[in-house]
Amino acid sequence: MLHIVDDEDVIRDSLTWLARSRSIAATPYESGEVFIQALDAARDFDPEGECALLDIRMPDTSGIALFEALNARKLTQRMPVIFLTGHGDVPMAVDLLKRGAFDFFEKPFNDNSLMDRVQQAFAASRQAGAAAAIEARLAALSSREQEVLALILDGKMNKVIADQLRISMRTVEVHRANVFEKMNVKTAVELARLLK
Repeated sequence: MLHIVDDEDVIRDSLTWLARSRSIAATPYESGEVFIQALDAARDFDPEGECALLDIRMPDTSGIALFEALNARKLTQRMPVIFLTGHGDVPMAVDLLKRGAFDFFEKPFNDNSLMDRVQQAFAASRQAGAAAAIEARLAALSSREQEVLALILDGKMNKVIADQLRISMRTVEVHRANVFEKMNVKTAVELARLLK
């Protein structure tokens, strides 16, 4: 989902049309406050990826203040931010990019270049989402399951794992099954591929 935050109706409308002409789902917001309210109401990230296009100069909440709020919520990995401005300067762009913005476009911008960059932001969002899902699965493992996981990744057989951890083979089998289930894999090879 492309989130377009700009206080100018004509810009929001043209960006929404442009995105949809490239088969990109887009939602326009007239202010940072409305966007934050929508984020608070949302349940989860779009599995196809997320990106926020933020105008820098808006009344009440500027694009920079909105970016800082997204950063504070640790959302900019899952929702890369591309800034749009008619009043940008090089030092501002460099500063925002150093602080984690995905890109910075000055108005008027090339439509195709902007939408290509949005697609790249979606790819980065999907990658961050996949990494977050793996981290969540790993966090769901008990400490003993994590020990078994590490030994599985080392290529150890159940009997060796049982000896090393001083537990029964049956207990290793149970932990191994739990690891595979929680990590959503069927084999040790799949597990290794997932965590490489």
